[in-house]
Amino acid sequence: MVCKAFRDRGHGAYSCDLLPTEGNPDWHIQDDVLKHLDDDWDLMIAHPPCTHLAVSGARWFLEKRADGCQQRAIDFFMKLAQAPILRICIENPIGILSTHWRKPDQIIQPWQFGHGETKATCLWLKGLPLLIPTLIVLGRNPRVHYEPPCPDRWKNRSRFFQGIAEAMAEQWSK
Repeated sequence: MVCKAFRDRGHGAYSCDLLPTEGNPDWHIQDDVLKHLDDDWDLMIAHPPCTHLAVSGARWFLEKRADGCQQRAIDFFMKLAQAPILRICIENPIGILSTHWRKPDQIIQPWQFGHGETKATCLWLKGLPLLIPTLIVLGRNPRVHYEPPCPDRWKNRSRFFQGIAEAMAEQWSK
């Protein structure tokens, strides 16, 4: 979604993930992003997995710490944050990075970008300005919190919002 928003503005944007894309496979690198951090990017917008970082899973933190999952997630996040890229945005929900690293530069909500939903999204920024809300709407439906149990629940809860992707492409393309 973010990749397409930048492509629609003429940028050579690609997504990179271990999973196949739901978008255009011509613009997707299905691989470990860590292998590509030295590929001379001018901008990275990262969406690292939040499963072991988000406070929504706090009741399992003791177990996640004991088996090393949480530390591996922190290490992955930090490799993205320390990448040799001039402009970086890392998004994640409210979680433990505020205490393990630093507080986010900004916390945004979908309702600030045309979606009548709540989902606090933290942005850690390097070389980028704060994202300016584009369309504040009424409605504060916490849809992602009520996602029913199903095999794709994690994927549905982590979906990014088109309005935020459009704002990123518009404001950070300059």
